[in-house]
Amino acid sequence: MKALLGLSLAAAALSLASCSTDNTNTTNGTTPVRIEITDAPAYYDKIFLDIDHIEVITEGGKQVIDVDHDPFDILHYREGEFFLLAEHDVPSGRLQEVRLVLDDDNTIVVDGVTHDLTTPSGQSSGVKIKVQDDLIPNIAYTLALDFDASKSIHTTGNGKYMLKPVIRAIPVAVSGALTGFVSPITSNAHVFAIQGTDTLGTLAGPTGKFYFPGIEQGTYKVDIVPAAGDFQPKSIENVTVTTGEVKDLGQIELSPAN
Repeated sequence: MKALLGLSLAAAALSLASCSTDNTNTTNGTTPVRIEITDAPAYYDKIFLDIDHIEVITEGGKQVIDVDHDPFDILHYREGEFFLLAEHDVPSGRLQEVRLVLDDDNTIVVDGVTHDLTTPSGQSSGVKIKVQDDLIPNIAYTLALDFDASKSIHTTGNGKYMLKPVIRAIPVAVSGALTGFVSPITSNAHVFAIQGTDTLGTLAGPTGKFYFPGIEQGTYKVDIVPAAGDFQPKSIENVTVTTGEVKDLGQIELSPAN
């Protein structure tokens, strides 16, 4: 049995080209859609995702897109690198819902040992969350997804691993990005970009680098919270992110706790 997972695309996915608003609601014709995915890091060796197909539902109809890939290690795609899931024409019109259907060969490698990744039985019917965006006839559209590995994997009491995908859409064309390095690497730092009541989180990778794609323009506070070693957390105020640019905070040094 295939596990149907409705994945929330709460942020707007985006068109690659600008267009007139005169025909934004038309359902005549089709739109070429490119669907790609990247990863927010997690402290695992590998996570292999086995995606069977993607369902895109618009005002103009429903399109099932086969994903013709073997299981792939999502942890290979981070810091601005994307894995292309599929490209296909879909009915134009208001985008209403996107679903990813997983096959049953999802696995995780922890400390060199491979474990099956199961999905909760309660999610088999899918969690349906609407997407409000317009697909314009003949105007290319990219649906960029950010898979949060650290929030998507859960361990059970008997040592098994469970997959509850946490994915957001990345509004590339109307956003910026934020990056930097945390030192020392051994701090295994968690990094948070905070604007008002909204918080985005990620982990510093094996080189200490962190990367937030698809951040709305604005001013943020960046919190660095060490998860290992004896280091003090650090906050950076008034970090400005600009649409179309990558804000680089450079090397961020954590001080010893004592």
